[in-house]
Amino acid sequence: MTIYRIPPEVTAIIFDIDSTLYTNKDYAFEQNDVQIRRFAKQNNMSDDKARNLINSYRKEWSSLHNNATISLANTLVDLGIPIEESIKWRKELLQPEKYLQEDLQLQETLKALSNKYQLYCLTNNPVSIGRRTLVTLGIDGFISEIVGLDTTHLSKPALKPFETILQRAKCPVENCLAVGDRYSIDIEIPLEMGMGGILVDSVKDVYTLPQFTIFLNNRES
Repeated sequence: MTIYRIPPEVTAIIFDIDSTLYTNKDYAFEQNDVQIRRFAKQNNMSDDKARNLINSYRKEWSSLHNNATISLANTLVDLGIPIEESIKWRKELLQPEKYLQEDLQLQETLKALSNKYQLYCLTNNPVSIGRRTLVTLGIDGFISEIVGLDTTHLSKPALKPFETILQRAKCPVENCLAVGDRYSIDIEIPLEMGMGGILVDSVKDVYTLPQFTIFLNNRES
């Protein structure tokens, strides 16, 4: 876990969902690969050729942008697949219930956090997929709202999704904390906007947040 900044007074925490609120390498791979396989089918190429094309493009893009990460949705846009099509693919193809299960420790974590902070989720998946993921984990009741790819039709790290979640939260930017697993996708823009930011390596880092944030706020008071 890397703590970039935590505001002295936190009102809202904005979580990424995938690979932040759960750790599952099989699902992390499959939810990308199933879209790549659909891309391959649509473009009459083999799955391996599509994988190589997309991986090569993302590596080249990263090398030209200071090793930043480009989302799969934005990669597909650059390769001719509109965001609207990506939204349809994700709604049709992603199956969080097949890979994830109830997480009792995460439930206790978010219950503790929700007693002190407003909790929101910002995802590059459609809202319905984000909601199904939260329901599967058993944490849906702790999240006030989800902003997804079909909310703004822009993929993080675009500014608009972050602006939208702030508007929904009705929270001053300086009182918000962003938590995610990819710096250039989840954390960099929030920091530039004036939020706090925590980069997590796995959901185990999320489990530690209640104790850490409460300690910090008590220290500041």
